[in-house]
Amino acid sequence: MRRNLIVFGLMVVVVAGLLMLLRYHPAGGSTAPPALAPGKTAPEFTLQDLQGNTVRLSDLRGKAVVLNFWATWCPPCKEEIPWFVEMQKEYGAQGLQVVGVSMDATDPKDVLKFAAQYSMNYTILFGDDAVAEAYGGIPYLPTTFYIDRNGVIVERVFGEPPRAEIERNVQRTIAVQDKPVS
Repeated sequence: MRRNLIVFGLMVVVVAGLLMLLRYHPAGGSTAPPALAPGKTAPEFTLQDLQGNTVRLSDLRGKAVVLNFWATWCPPCKEEIPWFVEMQKEYGAQGLQVVGVSMDATDPKDVLKFAAQYSMNYTILFGDDAVAEAYGGIPYLPTTFYIDRNGVIVERVFGEPPRAEIERNVQRTIAVQDKPVS
C-alpha cells in the first residue's frame, strides 16, 4: 500500500511538471502573449537612457528598431552585443536603431561601465518590470524584437541566434517602408 502511494505521488509530480513545462514553453518555443506576435503593434514604453534622458518607443517611429532585452551577467548577451554594434554601424544610415534594454538589477554605473567596455554605440535603456510585462514577461535573456518603421513587430527571438539570422532579421525590418499617416 505504501509503495503504491509513493508511485502515485511520483506520477502526480511528473504530470504536474509536464503541465508546467507546456504552460511556460509551448510548441514553437514562444512564451510571448499572442498580442506580441509578428504583425502586431509593439507596446509603447517610456524608459531612461544612460544619460537620464527619457526615451519612448514612439520617438523612434520611422526607424527600424532592434529592441534587445539583455543583462551584464548574461553570457549569450555578451556574445551578441558586438554583432549589434556592427549592425548599428552598417545599417544606421539606412534607418536602423538598435536599442538595448538592460534588465540588470544593479547600480546604473555598472551598466554604464559595461556599455563603455563593450563600445556599445547604440541606445541603452534601463528596463523595469512594466516594460518586461508589456513585452510578454521576458522569460529569457536575451530576447529581441525586430520592429518596423511603423511600430509593428516583424519578428521576436528568444535566446541567441546565429549572427546571420540577426542580420537577416535586421534586413527584413529595414526593408519595410513607412506607411503614410492618414
